[in-house]
Amino acid sequence: MSLLEKISSPSDLRRLDTEQLPQLCKEIREYLVQCCAVNPGHLGSSLGAVEIAVAVHYVYNTPQDKLIWDVGHQAYAHKLLTGRREAFVYNRKLGGLSGFPNRYESKYDAFGTGHSSTSISAALGFSVAASLRGTGEKCVAVIGDGAMTGGLAFEGLNNAGATDADLLVILNDNGISIDKNSGALSNHLLKITTSQTYNRIKKNIWDITGATALRRMIQRFVKNLRHAFIPTPSGPLFTALGFRYFGPVDGNDVLKLVSALQRLKEMGGPRLLHVVTKKGKGYMAAEADQVTWHAPGLFDPLTGKRIGHDSSVSRYQDVFGETLLELARADERIVGVTPAMASGCGMNLLMKEIPSRCFDVGIAEGHAVTFSAGLAAAGMLPFCNIYSSFAQRAYDNIVHDVVLQGLKVVLCFDRSGLVGEDGATHHGVLDIPSLRSLPGLTICSPLNEVELRNMMYSATLPSWGPVVIRYPRGYGEGLQWRNLPMEEIPYGKAHLISEGRSVAILSLGPLGNRAEEAALKFEADYGCRPLHYNMRFVSPVDTDALKHAAEAADVFVTIEDGNVEGGLFGAVSEYVAANAMDVRVIPVGVKGEFIPQGTQKELYHICGSDIEGIYAVLQKNFKK
Repeated sequence: MSLLEKISSPSDLRRLDTEQLPQLCKEIREYLVQCCAVNPGHLGSSLGAVEIAVAVHYVYNTPQDKLIWDVGHQAYAHKLLTGRREAFVYNRKLGGLSGFPNRYESKYDAFGTGHSSTSISAALGFSVAASLRGTGEKCVAVIGDGAMTGGLAFEGLNNAGATDADLLVILNDNGISIDKNSGALSNHLLKITTSQTYNRIKKNIWDITGATALRRMIQRFVKNLRHAFIPTPSGPLFTALGFRYFGPVDGNDVLKLVSALQRLKEMGGPRLLHVVTKKGKGYMAAEADQVTWHAPGLFDPLTGKRIGHDSSVSRYQDVFGETLLELARADERIVGVTPAMASGCGMNLLMKEIPSRCFDVGIAEGHAVTFSAGLAAAGMLPFCNIYSSFAQRAYDNIVHDVVLQGLKVVLCFDRSGLVGEDGATHHGVLDIPSLRSLPGLTICSPLNEVELRNMMYSATLPSWGPVVIRYPRGYGEGLQWRNLPMEEIPYGKAHLISEGRSVAILSLGPLGNRAEEAALKFEADYGCRPLHYNMRFVSPVDTDALKHAAEAADVFVTIEDGNVEGGLFGAVSEYVAANAMDVRVIPVGVKGEFIPQGTQKELYHICGSDIEGIYAVLQKNFKK
């Protein structure tokens, strides 16, 4: 048996000799590559963090000691070591493992982390609770250099540094290196400053000198001496926040990591270990192209060749990226803003051609929105692209900094609706209910690629104020949209797809295409068809369209890719109730639950939002 096959829990791992750990890391990488080749996931980050997972579980007594992973992209090795190796082949599948740490899945997942920058705050909570209860639990937070750019991470650091919490933060620097490793001297000083003898002597000196001028003089001397030998910019930053800083250390050397953690484990107070890792470590293709191999999709594990999709069908992010570039070429006011999603949303095209007017602000959605508001107040026309689920972190900024001031910011919410295998933490189903009540904010969603292009153009016109354009993850309808002239969409107006009677379909966004297929199937089967409006706008909702629909039908079926409570169903129901219309409103969408991971097709079926589900609603409610 391989070493990995013998491990069903961290207690099995801790029975290994330290000399066996490099071989175990190698086997974990091989297993991750084999699994992710046929069942895609977040590969690059997890390959880089294998040694961190092994070292922490080897040194700390998990699950009594708490390990919290930031985001969770890097936690696949953690799952393999905590009893989920065989189940990992079903990672991110319907009924299988979550792609992220999940408290409902394992006692080793101390805290759910699907979004970034939360680990330090959560770990501080665990540490303070352990102190209050007197349980003696240790707490470790593993955060990447990208997640460290999030404002919440610094809020957690600032708070934790002012306490005596027994908290270790491991900064996994796998991308843009914060510090360069200063070599043998740095490694030697790391051993000294983490040694029990050094820290025991230091504590004795502090106890003897007390809070006196002598102690302060000694502290200044030690601090200046350390900075003279280790000229790293990050050390003083974390020290200023109240943390003891150690590192940088090679995070892909498991033996060095184990040694450092064994020394740091027995220290008290907030401390930070800076480890430098390589994203994609151990798999040549992933090391060479770290952006693509963050989540590469299907690939051949032997050759590293990715298995692609039909390139003749555009993704919505392609439509956004190319259209934004066209608009920016024609209007010098237009700028692009993205919180660390330039490639994912398509804004990398603008960044490449007009870099002075494209800004990647890091994982900082709130800042991205307020920065955009500042640009708008100064006369620019910002397109701020945020994944829908991540925009939840910018709610206050959208309310106070954009909408309250009536500033013309075009908020483009990519990955709206059910995103698929990333699951509940990433589904963009809460954007409409959370934002629809804001006065003066327009919320719209395109039926297809052409309509997205036209919505982006229309949003630049003077008649449109602050606006949210939401569109889904993945591929469009296969329409030809490139080089088409952009056309203005009448503000707040729905588009009548077909006349009909008895039932009125009121659809929002690309699901309207599935609704139209269901309506055509119903017409073929029964010789009559429902009325169908592509609503386009949910705020403001087109009341003229609702009045017209009520003349032909006594049942409205609202269809949307999101939570129906507060969504299009909510908007239509409110109008129907306020005007005492003799119409029943039936929702199709997400209904009062968090939807798990699975393919988009599977999840639409669960919600009754696919062709079969919509057809069944028509069958049930159409009156001949």
